[in-house]
Amino acid sequence: MPRYKLTLEYDGTDLVGWQRQDSGPSVQQHLEEAVFRFCGEEVRAHAAGRTDAGVHALGQVAHVELSRDYPTDRIRDAINFYLKPAPVAVLEAERVPDDFHARFSAVGRSYLYRIVNRRARLVIGAGYAWWIPKPLNAEAMHEAAQHLVGHYDFSTFRAAECQGNTPFKTLDRLDVERQGDEILIRAAARSFLHHQVRNMVGTLKLVGEGKWTVADFIKARDACDRRAGGQTAPACGLYFTGVVYPPFLEDA
Repeated sequence: MPRYKLTLEYDGTDLVGWQRQDSGPSVQQHLEEAVFRFCGEEVRAHAAGRTDAGVHALGQVAHVELSRDYPTDRIRDAINFYLKPAPVAVLEAERVPDDFHARFSAVGRSYLYRIVNRRARLVIGAGYAWWIPKPLNAEAMHEAAQHLVGHYDFSTFRAAECQGNTPFKTLDRLDVERQGDEILIRAAARSFLHHQVRNMVGTLKLVGEGKWTVADFIKARDACDRRAGGQTAPACGLYFTGVVYPPFLEDA
């Protein structure tokens, strides 16, 4: 059966996350239902990452299998037609080899976290960033963040309900940059633990506020205990931005 890679954008504000749940609409549900309305096939959509409720995506990747070989532009446009008015869109559809898997073939994932750091409350863009009125030192946050780049036990930044087999991960990038009133935090790794990015951001906030030194941050990392870290940053500021695959798997 032909397999198709779908690159997705979605607004997670009113969604329960990627995965189907009884508690409300999910990205997976919207996508699978749109495919059924397009071609009458009941499919299972597999994603590169299972984003939580309220988390957005600029470059999520999923794959589906269909019984017919459709032009990829038609797949993109037809699914988008039937997705309306759900806050989900297919940016691109590609035919991929049968051994391509959106989740298991991925060798890299990236996230962006947006903080709006200003005294005035956030009106336009509320729900798409974490508003923090107290001034933050982005340079200090970036300095602390570099002590997470590499291979570590990330238990301090791991959700209690995380189902990962190990707390050890290799973080390839964690950059903090101020652009005007915004502080942008970019993270990249092969894979992440549940809430890892949001917990790292919440802990970096303590450094930005001046409540913690970089040494305090390192101490929290080495404690390997969630109770040693900062708060879990709100889901609204997190964006799944992209997935990396080996080039040969993307050649049909």
